[in-house]
Amino acid sequence: MLRLSKMTDYATVVMTRLAQEPDRLHSAQSLADSTHVELPTVSKVLKLLARAGLVTSQRGARGGYRLARSAERISVAEIISALEGPLGMTECSIHVGSCAQEPVCSVRRNWRKISQAVVDSLRQVTLADMAEPMDSDPLALRLEMARPRNNVC
Repeated sequence: MLRLSKMTDYATVVMTRLAQEPDRLHSAQSLADSTHVELPTVSKVLKLLARAGLVTSQRGARGGYRLARSAERISVAEIISALEGPLGMTECSIHVGSCAQEPVCSVRRNWRKISQAVVDSLRQVTLADMAEPMDSDPLALRLEMARPRNNVC
């Protein structure tokens, strides 16, 4: 099973909250309160997101955090990479030369192809998609429209 860390899950929750009010500066405490994620966790996530250039911070009594660019221009892949590092299904699909079996491996090429498909899919999902209300699902509609059809007459 593919599974993201809890920190990555929390990062998407925090980023989604920021996307809901993009023009407002949000304190770490207000984000913790509104997302129900513990303050130390929110603070750690914000630090990692800032380091990746996904959020900006402003110091001071009226300071806080906001998205570094519009939610439509931030992909889920970027959020995951900020917390998890390079995306890939297997170590060899990220780093060449990381496995002793690589020279004789018969499945490496296919794992790289699968990894690329997953990464491409994650790049298509934006933070704006994640911030959409649950009763509306534009991403599902886009994916449905992109799905190949078996038109049998």
